[in-house]
Amino acid sequence: MNFESIYSKALDLKFITPEEGLHLYNDAPSCELIYVANQIRQKLNPGNKVTWIIDRNVNTTNICYSKCKFCNFYRGKNDPESYITTIDEYKEKIETLFRHGGNQLLLQGGLHPRQGLAFYTRLFSTLKELYPELKLHALGPPEIVHIAKKEKLPFRKVLEELVNAGLDSLPGAGAEILCDHIRKELSPLKASTGEWLNVMREAHKMKLVTSATMMFGHIESRKDRVTHLKVLRDVQSEKPDASPGFIAFIPWPFQDQGTVLNKKYNIKNSITSEEYIRTIAISRIFLLNINNIQASWLTVGKSTGQLCLHAGANDFGSIMIEENVVSAAGASHKFDNEGIQAAIREAGFIPQLRNQAYGEEKFHSTPEA
Repeated sequence: MNFESIYSKALDLKFITPEEGLHLYNDAPSCELIYVANQIRQKLNPGNKVTWIIDRNVNTTNICYSKCKFCNFYRGKNDPESYITTIDEYKEKIETLFRHGGNQLLLQGGLHPRQGLAFYTRLFSTLKELYPELKLHALGPPEIVHIAKKEKLPFRKVLEELVNAGLDSLPGAGAEILCDHIRKELSPLKASTGEWLNVMREAHKMKLVTSATMMFGHIESRKDRVTHLKVLRDVQSEKPDASPGFIAFIPWPFQDQGTVLNKKYNIKNSITSEEYIRTIAISRIFLLNINNIQASWLTVGKSTGQLCLHAGANDFGSIMIEENVVSAAGASHKFDNEGIQAAIREAGFIPQLRNQAYGEEKFHSTPEA
């Protein structure tokens, strides 16, 4: 396969095949991948703006039966460190979010064996009654699958009940690598590839804003990563025209500190800065029907994140007022409102505050923040 013919195809905004994508990923010079990805970024998101958002990641609970081998955040229900977040704790966290100028709560947690649909609808409706302006970017396909199985309901019914209770958008959490041979090794009790994708198909039919993620650099191969991109692209191609579908793709490297993969199997995060940048570039070249690519500065740091903005990424994510899951496994980078904007400017771009639907917002700083 000739690199130039594949580049030409992608620059004409035509889908490349998985075989072509893997060929580029394995063999193309990084400088060429970066150049082509940046050209595609300019076709899909012309201009010099890089978007960012203010939100807070609050965990409903750390009690989880899934016991994923890459996670050291979860606890058993009888563990002394286990918790379920209280309404008073939500109130304190949400009011801090508002003081920082944000209004979105990224609400996720473990697969609690006793928490069903009523728990989440009650929680969502309570939070919306207290804070009508709050946006709930909440749960993810594994939680939807968990609730559906517990209640013996179809995915669509669960999603409808959650939307009626206040769900605004659905994160692409728990995707890891969308290949069942990998999922069976990493998290055999969690949603399968088909279940994850089918939840998103239903969300897209309902015109919910969703995102997609990929956690990589553990036991998967580059071929598995390209397969992951392919199934996301296929599901995005199926969505109704009026649906936003996957509004963004966010890949991040496995964080190994204290995980079973690391302690028991000696598997470490294998992703160098160059490999992460190549992955961002391949994602931009391959996922022509997903408009936004986000660089995960939280897991790769400021400098690598800035380079990604020249390699196809057009979004710098959130300041992450609170984040517990990947931080528990070693992610330690931090930004505040001013810091994230400064980092975007240093990279040569104009920072633009956004909402979850990628609509532009005005930034208002406050002395308290």
